[in-house]
Amino acid sequence: MSYMLPHLHSGWAVDQAILAEQDRVVMIRFGHDWDPECMAQDECLFSVADKVSNMAVVYLVDITEVPDFNKMYELYDPCTIMFFYRNKHMMIDLGTGNNNKINWALTDKEDMITIIEIIFSGARKGKGLVISHKDFSTKYKY
Repeated sequence: MSYMLPHLHSGWAVDQAILAEQDRVVMIRFGHDWDPECMAQDECLFSVADKVSNMAVVYLVDITEVPDFNKMYELYDPCTIMFFYRNKHMMIDLGTGNNNKINWALTDKEDMITIIEIIFSGARKGKGLVISHKDFSTKYKY
């Protein structure tokens, strides 16, 4: 479903997307369109994009085509989602230890919508770090 979501093809386009949006959260999925993990993530993002269109806008960035942010944001995982609001990086505590980004394929639509709502409401209140509704750490899976 990645072909249905807008792609950003340069570092300048990514910067402009983050700078231009003043009312909504900018979600950027960094990864590759051909990666199976990213395909699953893109399908989830596409299915929720319309439902959260008043709160968030979704963009896709190929990390090979646009390597400008790989070191700055430590984009070493196959699929990474980052959030920005009014040119500020939004952090979310998911219980994984990495508050900067979601670095796995989150394919549950309800969880994705809830995370977007939490980030949007926290961003509107001026918070830079919000706490997730659910603990996504692996400590309960064993």
